[in-house]
Amino acid sequence: MNAFKVDWNQGQVEALLDRISDYQVPAAMESAGWAMGVDPEFLSRLQEYWTKQFDWQACVDNLNKFPQFIADIDGLPVHFVHVKGEGDVRRPLLLTHGWPGSHFEFWDVIEPLAFPSRHGGDPSQAFDLVIPSLPGFGFSGQPDRTMTQRETAACWNKLMTEVLGYPRYYAQGGDWGAIVTSWLGLDHGENVEAIHLNMLGFRSMTPPQNEEEKQWQTAADGAGRVYGGYSSVHMFRPQSIIAATAGSPMGQSAWIVERFHDWADLRQRSFEDVFSLDRLITNLMIYLMNDRFASAVRYYPGVVKDGFGVLPPGTRCETPTTFAATTGDALSPVPPRSRVELVYNVAGWQSIEEGGHFLAMETPETFVKAIREWLG
Repeated sequence: MNAFKVDWNQGQVEALLDRISDYQVPAAMESAGWAMGVDPEFLSRLQEYWTKQFDWQACVDNLNKFPQFIADIDGLPVHFVHVKGEGDVRRPLLLTHGWPGSHFEFWDVIEPLAFPSRHGGDPSQAFDLVIPSLPGFGFSGQPDRTMTQRETAACWNKLMTEVLGYPRYYAQGGDWGAIVTSWLGLDHGENVEAIHLNMLGFRSMTPPQNEEEKQWQTAADGAGRVYGGYSSVHMFRPQSIIAATAGSPMGQSAWIVERFHDWADLRQRSFEDVFSLDRLITNLMIYLMNDRFASAVRYYPGVVKDGFGVLPPGTRCETPTTFAATTGDALSPVPPRSRVELVYNVAGWQSIEEGGHFLAMETPETFVKAIREWLG
């Protein structure tokens, strides 16, 4: 395990900014905003700010704010942030991000979770935080084959138990993180004390059991048609979107920021109130400076190998599970508890009225409160 720091030189950054500046934003056929996909007006504003106002050195300094490391696990370089919390009691908590996010999703919750006394909490609430970058994402290595989410869970378990020496730990995740965390709970219950999910990771083969479940299935199917088309491309035709956006950092950025817009909770706040341009660009820089757009997309076929997370009858994750039901997640409508209980040992249920798919990044205070309530 070696210490790591983000180190982008001026020449690399300027070369990226030149390509961003040269990009011609396509005109919309009509003034539709985000209705037909990414908003050209927003894309122009992002481009202007990125090339003329964004402070990339401050971005690097921010990304080096917390201790981070690279560990070799079965030949794969795994990048992770490791922050030991205050006090003498060790409560390890593994946080796993999704797509199109990064480990940066959790940046604003690190301080209050690790050092609660600085944020109105009690030192006894402190956690040791471990925040890895998924295989092929961020500063982790790029696998030379399709790596599944179940294999990622096994990798994470080695990181926690063998590399960091935590024989027992807690785990949380949304998006890909929810699926990886679910596999941790199913396969590694001897090490995982409990899990916390803000998206349903596993599904059951059992048909809808009641009217509530039928309504949820209809809503989930509708959300999939509107917001999930990208995933079919990623899972079954990844090379096509990779080829279409190759050499175009703005094209890749457009594909990414549309997800942030569509999946966030925009019922009470505007897109740029939820995600500042600086925060969006920081996440984009993690992809672009590391050339990780393609390898992150290639992570998707792994879920096909794992059977889409559909568990056969009689199989259930028995690790105690708390589900954070976020009503603002357009991509993933809240499932009925009865549906979740088919595939998880539901020990807790949290109804969260503010925040969407990127809960920790959108509403850090809500996320911190949910974690503290989960583990008391």
